[in-house]
Amino acid sequence: MNKQKKFWHWRNQADDADPKEPRILELYGTIASESWFDDDVTPQMFKDELFAGDGDVVIYLNSPGGDCIAASQIYTMLMDYRGNITVKIDGIAASAASVIAMAGTEVLMAPTSLMMIHNPMTAAFGSREEMEKAIEMLEEVKESIINAYEIKTNLSRARISHLMDSETWMNAKRAIELGFADAMMNEEKISAEMPAFEFSDRAVEAVLVNKITAKARLEKSVQHGRSVDELMERLSLLTN
Repeated sequence: MNKQKKFWHWRNQADDADPKEPRILELYGTIASESWFDDDVTPQMFKDELFAGDGDVVIYLNSPGGDCIAASQIYTMLMDYRGNITVKIDGIAASAASVIAMAGTEVLMAPTSLMMIHNPMTAAFGSREEMEKAIEMLEEVKESIINAYEIKTNLSRARISHLMDSETWMNAKRAIELGFADAMMNEEKISAEMPAFEFSDRAVEAVLVNKITAKARLEKSVQHGRSVDELMERLSLLTN
C-alpha cells in the first residue's frame, strides 16, 4: 500500500515529549488532500494519532478547506476528545476548515488571519432527477454545517444561513464579534485599534452594479456615451 499523504502533522507526539506540555497539531493545506473516500486508512490514522495521548491539544490551523465529510469526521473526533482543544488560526480557516475550528474549546485568531464561510458545493451529472437529488443533498449538508456554527456562535440559523449564502469573509475582530472565534492571539501586543470587517461577494457585486448603473444614467442624461441598456447588456456579458 502506498503511504498516504497526510494534511496534518504532530509537532511533539514522541514518547519522550513533556507530558505537562500540550500536544501540538498542525492542520495545514487542503483537508483530505488524498484518498479520504478511497479507504479507511486516513480517518482512522488521524483518530489513532489524536487518541494516542491525552492532555490538552493546541491546533495550528491554516487551510483553504476541502472535503466537508472529512471536516465533519475531524470535528467529531475533536469534540469527543476529553482534553481541551485550543485552535489557533494563524493564516486562514476557510470553508470546511472553519467547521473544524468550531470544535475548539477556545478559538484564537492571529490579527492578520481570516475566516470564510460559504455554502457547500458539489459536481453533478445526469438527469433532472439526479440534479434534484444533488440539490437536496447540498441542502442537508448545509444544515449539518449550520449545526456546528450554531453551537459555537449562538447565532440564529437564519443569520448563519445568510452569511453562508453571501460567502462571508471575516477578519479576526469580526469573527470574534459574531462568535466564530473567542479572542485574538497575542492580543496584549496589539496597540492600534483594529477595525472589524465582513466581506461579502454578493455585496461587492451589488455595489459595482449600482455604481455602473448610476454612471450609465448620468451619461444618458447628458447625451454622452452609450445608453443604459447597452451598458447593462455589456455588464451582463462581463459578469457571466
